[in-house]
Amino acid sequence: MRHPFRIREIAEQSGLSESTVERVLNDRGNVRESTAEQVRIAIADLERQRAQLRLGGRTFLVDVVVDSPPQFAEMVRSALESELPSLLPAIIRARFHFTEDASPVEMSALLAKISRRKTHGLILKAPDSPVVAEAIDTVGAPVVTLVTDLPASKRVAYVGLDNRAAGATAAYLMTQWLDDRPGDVLAVRGSGLFRGDDEREMGFRSLLRATDPQRQQCDVLDPGRSPERLYRDVRELLEREPGIRGVYAMYSMGHEAVIRAFKDSGTRYRAYITHDINEETRTLLHRGEISAVLHHDIREDVRRACRIILQSHRALPGPIISAPSPVHVVTPHNVPFTMR
Repeated sequence: MRHPFRIREIAEQSGLSESTVERVLNDRGNVRESTAEQVRIAIADLERQRAQLRLGGRTFLVDVVVDSPPQFAEMVRSALESELPSLLPAIIRARFHFTEDASPVEMSALLAKISRRKTHGLILKAPDSPVVAEAIDTVGAPVVTLVTDLPASKRVAYVGLDNRAAGATAAYLMTQWLDDRPGDVLAVRGSGLFRGDDEREMGFRSLLRATDPQRQQCDVLDPGRSPERLYRDVRELLEREPGIRGVYAMYSMGHEAVIRAFKDSGTRYRAYITHDINEETRTLLHRGEISAVLHHDIREDVRRACRIILQSHRALPGPIISAPSPVHVVTPHNVPFTMR
């Protein structure tokens, strides 16, 4: 396995011992395939971050834990690695830990594992649970929550949208499109324990109710890994509630299944609002199948998270400030070319 890195660097990146890394690199056997894969992933991470590593400066090891579908996790990875050069002269090496539908107990175990390693900070997207909050409090390094908050923990800051305001923005846009025409609204949210989803739903529901108390909100929980189940659930709801004319999808996936359910049921919606520009939402905007996307700059979020960690170590001046990211309303007429 050819590479330009020291065994100690690979060991720190992978979280394995130097002797284990040495056995993998020299193919000495007695190593599980999953362990060998950890080494390969660590080398790939170091390769992507190599341009920054060649430059001098103090080095900080930052762990990035994201519980989400793979599409969003990879968006975070790409955003952070794109922003690393902007943090010079400090050098940040990022270690990524991606999970999907992890239980609070599983997430707590992962955080405990990270706390036993050398780490200078943690960027975290995780379920809001007392078990996870307790695990955060024992990490022993500054923790910054990303996209969804855990305010009961000792995290040093939150970066991301004001999710309640984002939900209210979606409701405001929905009422403009529906105006005084009859029709109820479908709200699709994830089935996880994320505070961000709860806040978006609260913001959306409260403003919709205040604006038009006669308009009904119908809810569907997306099972996450099963587009066909989501399709089936939406289709069954439309059979019971054929008057639905608006859709608010509180996250950035599953849209093809929802749209197909409407088409197959013969129901037409007047407005479809969701979050985050990605390949799917960009395509659906251009097709006119999504009306608006509430987008924010994930690169700015991860850059701020890294700067907060550096400030916690007094490597950067200035106070630590938790301030929400601005939300941008994207329509088919102003779709950004890049994913920024």
